[in-house]
Amino acid sequence: MRKKFFIPLLAATLLAYSCQQGAKKQSTEEAAVDSIEHNAFDAVIDGKDVKLYSLQNQQLRVTLTNYGARLVSLQVKDNKGKQTDVILGYDTADEFKQNASNYYGAIVGRYGNRIGNASFTLNGTTYELEKNNGENSLHGGTNGVYNKVWDVEQASDTAITLVYTSPDGEAGYPGTVTIKVTYSLTDEGGLVIDYNGSTDKETVLNLTNHAYFNLNGEGDSTILDHELQIDADAITEVNEALIPTGKSLAVAGTPFDFRKPQTIGSRIDTDNEQLKVGKGYDHNFELVKCEGFRKVATVYAPKTGIEMQILTTEPGLQFYSGNFMTDNDPKGKGGKGYPFRSAFCLETQHFPDSPNQPSFPSTVLKPGEQYTSKTEYRFGVR
Repeated sequence: MRKKFFIPLLAATLLAYSCQQGAKKQSTEEAAVDSIEHNAFDAVIDGKDVKLYSLQNQQLRVTLTNYGARLVSLQVKDNKGKQTDVILGYDTADEFKQNASNYYGAIVGRYGNRIGNASFTLNGTTYELEKNNGENSLHGGTNGVYNKVWDVEQASDTAITLVYTSPDGEAGYPGTVTIKVTYSLTDEGGLVIDYNGSTDKETVLNLTNHAYFNLNGEGDSTILDHELQIDADAITEVNEALIPTGKSLAVAGTPFDFRKPQTIGSRIDTDNEQLKVGKGYDHNFELVKCEGFRKVATVYAPKTGIEMQILTTEPGLQFYSGNFMTDNDPKGKGGKGYPFRSAFCLETQHFPDSPNQPSFPSTVLKPGEQYTSKTEYRFGVR
């Protein structure tokens, strides 16, 4: 009896040891991968240390860097349980710096989106901004916050807060503005971005995240098969330079009607003047007015079954369908190419060129006020 008992016990012990060793090996391998990733981001930019940080829970794993407070990877599970990185980026901090003007994963501002003629007037004073988009200013100019090294205020396994103080006059903007951005993970599969800002002088502020998504996985060749739904009855009309004219265009009966789910590619080449101007979708969708934090859009990729819902407090959503991406763009993570329309952006925001458009929602921030904004990208599968 004792012998019969000893043999199964020995086998169980050996199996347990083997499992422990296997788990230890897997853990070591994962740690090695993390070490390689993190070491690749050890850099000094503008005299400040740049690092890679990780957030993780049961649903999501996120890496981000304090250079531009930008997302580097966002891994979610597809409908087969496979981890899939759904945002574009690079393997090193230096590559992000060299290609800063494509804004991959970055917080953009002080003013996200475009300001016409790179200038605006506030309280009788005209402020000249940096021109980095023809005669216009885009995403804060060449000295936007996407091109700065932020400080990490606090961090945990599931949340991190980054801070940047933009001095008075930086990129032409008035006021010393302190910006805080907190990324946090939820148990419901959400990546939440909370924005906060304050100023010592009246100014304008409009922040957003510029992640490029492909729910088939970054490096996949297209996003035209994705199904998109946006709660918007109108878009902001733009001129040939993609600057708002001040007019709203109803989406009903046009290729911009995403009130019911439509594949991105189904109407993108329609003979439509606004599509010709943007070379596809590159427009601010005027979200249905509703107070507070609410769901405004859903994207679904049939290939992986991944669904992304977007919730926000913002009045606008810039939908960009990757129209200016080319086969000649610098290679991304793992040497992958990011060709034409292989990613999309859905940027929660106030409207472009609001400082020059009195009828648009105001982006003015005064001393003593707090700029606040909240957006969540919530993932699941079908």
